[in-house]
Amino acid sequence: MAKRRTFSTSNLSFLDVMSCGFGAVVLIFLIIKHDISNQQNEQHNDLRAEVDLLEDDVRAAEAFRVKAKNTLSSLDQERAKAEGLARRINNDIEAVRTRLAQLSPNDEAAIEAIKLKLSQLQEQKQQLEEQIAEGNDARQFSGQGNRQYLTGLKLGGRRILIMLDASASMLDETIINIIRLRNMPHQQRLGAEKWQRAIRTVEWIMAKFPIDSQFQIYVFNDKTRSVIDASTGRWLQVSDRKVLEQTISSLKTIAPEKGTNLELAFHTMAELPQLPDNVFLITDGLPTMGMRATKGNTISGAERERLFNRAIGVLPKGIPVNVILAPMEGDPLAAGAFWQMAIQTQGSFMSPSKDWP
Repeated sequence: MAKRRTFSTSNLSFLDVMSCGFGAVVLIFLIIKHDISNQQNEQHNDLRAEVDLLEDDVRAAEAFRVKAKNTLSSLDQERAKAEGLARRINNDIEAVRTRLAQLSPNDEAAIEAIKLKLSQLQEQKQQLEEQIAEGNDARQFSGQGNRQYLTGLKLGGRRILIMLDASASMLDETIINIIRLRNMPHQQRLGAEKWQRAIRTVEWIMAKFPIDSQFQIYVFNDKTRSVIDASTGRWLQVSDRKVLEQTISSLKTIAPEKGTNLELAFHTMAELPQLPDNVFLITDGLPTMGMRATKGNTISGAERERLFNRAIGVLPKGIPVNVILAPMEGDPLAAGAFWQMAIQTQGSFMSPSKDWP
């Protein structure tokens, strides 16, 4: 059996030692080289990020510069437009001044005439607008306390006739006071409370006339005539405010007197050139007179009813009659008779309170 060879440091050759040393140096070099590469990569990444941020700032600054340049260009254009408009306005002003300087006195007079006409037209327009706002009322009228009543009266029409009883009975509600007042002077009869209510009733109806309609107002006692004497037998225009005011003024000078002839009133109405299409009859009782003379100084209720029926006989057909019956004692048949007439003519009937209208 062979003997094991023993190890000894003296047995290592020089080459072995050098190989080991060289390997250690190479290993150290590799370790150092790898760490340097990592450090360079980290520094390169940091610098690249800063460069990217700077490039973003540069791009943003460039975009802002372009936008500012465009805005400046727009402002220049607007300024140029404004300057051009200012020049045109100045030219127009100079042209007007030149034209005014060339005007002759006749031209100036024509301009003043046109201005006056324009002012008149504006006033007319304002009046029409006010009339429309008032509901096309021909006149303004407000009762005591500005009361508003549901009357049921058939207002309106193209030709409207108001027939107002101006007999002595319209002075008061009681027979005693009627007898007392009818013998008094004109001015005292004119101020009778019942008669003044009748006048206010006429004013209220007139205030409701359509602007484009025609009207007439008759007063009747033993005779029948227009409130304006010269207008009997013809229609008046509601649009003529002067005529409206003249009618009211004339009515306020009439005082009740004498008896009541309803037959003559209806006969006079039938003589109008064109029949009315709406009639308002303001009275307080059955008639006391007719076309034929009555016997005696007194008249009974039955005789008054016969006179009423004779008056109905001359009333033109197809005309609605709206009856406003004022209060009066001693005539119990009046309300029923006039109510029946209003129904037959397709009109309306009302007996107002003392504070109406």
